[in-house]
Amino acid sequence: MGHQLNPIIMVAGNGLSENIQLETDRALADHELIKVKVTVGDRQLKRDLIKELCQIVEATLVQEIGNIALLYRKSDNPNPKLSNLQRLK
Repeated sequence: MGHQLNPIIMVAGNGLSENIQLETDRALADHELIKVKVTVGDRQLKRDLIKELCQIVEATLVQEIGNIALLYRKSDNPNPKLSNLQRLK
């Protein structure tokens, strides 16, 4: 399901700013399944940022390939027009 999605959150050298956290939270509420692109030089730093972001927004890391992480968080009332899970079935 996540293969055809484009990253909608970009995390770069500034790390996990409050805006990144808020936007990720909003995107998960709307879409349930999202891609996040993390472009930092160090692999361990990238993994740590992804893990920290998942903890902050209470999401599950589904997959990590290269600089892309696929995050999932179930929505209580998913909008069928926005939810990637319902649109991609």
